[in-house]
Amino acid sequence: MKAYVLQGIGQLNYIDVPMPKLKSGWALVQVKAAGICGSDIPRIFQTGTYHFPTIPGHEFAGKVVEVFDEKDKNWIGKRVGIFPLIPCRECFVCREGQYEMCRNYDYLGSRRDGGFAEYAAVPVWNLIELPEEMSMEAAAVLEPASVAFHAVRRLKITSNDTAALYGLGTIGLIVAQWLRIFGIRKVYAVGHHAEHEEMMKNTSSKEYEYYNACGLKNGETEDSVSWIMGRTKGEGVSIAIDCAGTNETLTNCLHCVRPGGQVLAVGNPKGDMKLEKDSYWKILRNQIRLTGTWNSSFCHSKEDDWHTVIEMHGKGELFLTEFITHRFAFEELKKGLSIARERKVPQNKIMIVNEP
Repeated sequence: MKAYVLQGIGQLNYIDVPMPKLKSGWALVQVKAAGICGSDIPRIFQTGTYHFPTIPGHEFAGKVVEVFDEKDKNWIGKRVGIFPLIPCRECFVCREGQYEMCRNYDYLGSRRDGGFAEYAAVPVWNLIELPEEMSMEAAAVLEPASVAFHAVRRLKITSNDTAALYGLGTIGLIVAQWLRIFGIRKVYAVGHHAEHEEMMKNTSSKEYEYYNACGLKNGETEDSVSWIMGRTKGEGVSIAIDCAGTNETLTNCLHCVRPGGQVLAVGNPKGDMKLEKDSYWKILRNQIRLTGTWNSSFCHSKEDDWHTVIEMHGKGELFLTEFITHRFAFEELKKGLSIARERKVPQNKIMIVNEP
């Protein structure tokens, strides 16, 4: 089969490799669609995976074509999404059903071979059957949509809440949708591209304001914190969410949230996170609740993040494909990676598709 094999940092080669070998409890999935995640860029070009060679890609969906065990044969032919985190299911957090925080997890696309290949070996436990009406592209966005939902549901939300949202990549834009679904109608969004504002208009609450962090907004010169404080009459928002993972965005969240408010850290850090003393004082003196979030919940329950995403998408409440700005044939993955890495043109979710 053909696969994109990372043989060293920056050494991603499209080559022939043997078909994955299955073992008990595993299935062979023919990959139909795979998304490029922002984390794929440093993983491929800067830090590498946990070992070489590795096939990257953790946002993917496909069709089960083979299983190892007779008892799993009912999966053959099914269209599936894939939860990429493989928990040990033995550590203390796994025993509590909090698999996303497993102490000894494996991971498709970084710790073992993932979805940038014609076929991928996946534990049967990690498969989720798709509704017939769900497209493969939408299914390949289940992972970031579930991450966004997992983040927002860690907040304590009331209908009177207002929110500041920093970072409007795929996760941020889906977080905006979940804020709307949870009943928040006033969102102050801070991003860098007019295209993100348009995407947010099309999928989220109309009752929001957008601040272009790259330049002036309506002739004004204030920074985003001053902008938010001005629009909230100096009170600040009750919830501030950092989907960018930088010192600046986390600091801004701490400075624009009202006393007793909540700050949610979502974005993977771009480097070391360092708070100035004044920002740390905000946490103490304003009794800010700072909450972290990681991955998503998946436990074959209708209440887990993945099943909820599928349900809300099926109801027409959650949009999953509207953020796809580029689609490439499977053999053109490197074009998509270049666009994501260079950031010279407006882009959001970039998808490779292995079917018509």
